[in-house]
Amino acid sequence: MDETEKRTKAWIGDAVLALFAREWILRQTDIAPGERIEVFTGMTSNRFLACMGEPTLMEATIGVVYEKEGLEKAFSYIEETFLPVFRKQRQNLLKSPGNYRGRKGKA
Repeated sequence: MDETEKRTKAWIGDAVLALFAREWILRQTDIAPGERIEVFTGMTSNRFLACMGEPTLMEATIGVVYEKEGLEKAFSYIEETFLPVFRKQRQNLLKSPGNYRGRKGKA
């Protein structure tokens, strides 16, 4: 995939990831409304995506799955590939000794 195609697929993949993140966040009872934007940003940021590879390529892959197989398959791909990494990072962040949330006992 050339750079132009990769960026085009990434643009779509970014939107699919954002929709997935918003729906997932709304289903989480442990995420207070005031924390939603922070969690959303963490889940969709290039910094997070870089943990799994080049961010544009990660988004492009989501875009390709969406275009070839539809939204449900793209959501499944995100849930299987990205969500476990995000959950682990979030759990570690909340447990870290220097994190004020960790001291309050939130998970």
